[in-house]
Amino acid sequence: MSATKIPIKLGRTLISVFTGFGSAWLFLFRVVGRAFLPPYHVSLVMKQIYQVGVESIAVVGLVGGFTGAVLAVQGEYTLSKFGATAYTSPMIALSLLRELGPVLTALMVNGRAGSAMTAELGIMKITEQVDALRSMAIDPLQHLMVPRLIAGIICLPLLTCLFNVIGIAGGYLVGVGTLDLSSGTYMSQMVSAVGWVDVYSGIIKATLFGLCFSWISCYKGWNCGFGAVGVNAATTSAVVTSSVTILVLDYFLTSILTQVLF
Repeated sequence: MSATKIPIKLGRTLISVFTGFGSAWLFLFRVVGRAFLPPYHVSLVMKQIYQVGVESIAVVGLVGGFTGAVLAVQGEYTLSKFGATAYTSPMIALSLLRELGPVLTALMVNGRAGSAMTAELGIMKITEQVDALRSMAIDPLQHLMVPRLIAGIICLPLLTCLFNVIGIAGGYLVGVGTLDLSSGTYMSQMVSAVGWVDVYSGIIKATLFGLCFSWISCYKGWNCGFGAVGVNAATTSAVVTSSVTILVLDYFLTSILTQVLF
């Protein structure tokens, strides 16, 4: 590649990135605007809640239980070096409630439901089902995107709560049953160390993560290329972009919420 082509390619890449960023925000504003306009498709929202939320319960519960168990083993091992094994339960609970719960739940749901969302929308586009909706005077954004966006915002906080409960239970079973920690100490230390502000912090994160993954998944599916290659590229891009966005957003939310709530 010649020296003169490097700035040209770099400029095209930057223009493409900024154009896509702006297009994604315009897409979100259009979808949110249509969410407040009738008709309200309650049945479609419930269908998406089932697909995004109910069908993700098993994988979220499984990951949550083993995450709590791993935290118990690692926490007890580390804290035993300082003679502070009594603080294993606060470490497990705070780690799950504030960080691991919302982040891991978002990543798991994004991988399971977000990819399916993008692929479904992409297939609908390339098979001209979206054009068929327009021909019947049905707004595709209101009919397809709004229910998915609402479902993501509703389901992820609920799944995060489930993840946290099962994770804390898994940590309790391993800590008390395997590592011989005191049951009374485990519960009393956790109750004294954990406050509602820790729960609120995780719920706020989960709500924004739900918005992000459903927004990006819908946008990528809405703008996918043609054919199987286009759907494949859009699905891969949606999962990667959503995962990176969740992790980056988690850092900024942690920094902001630590200053505001604590």
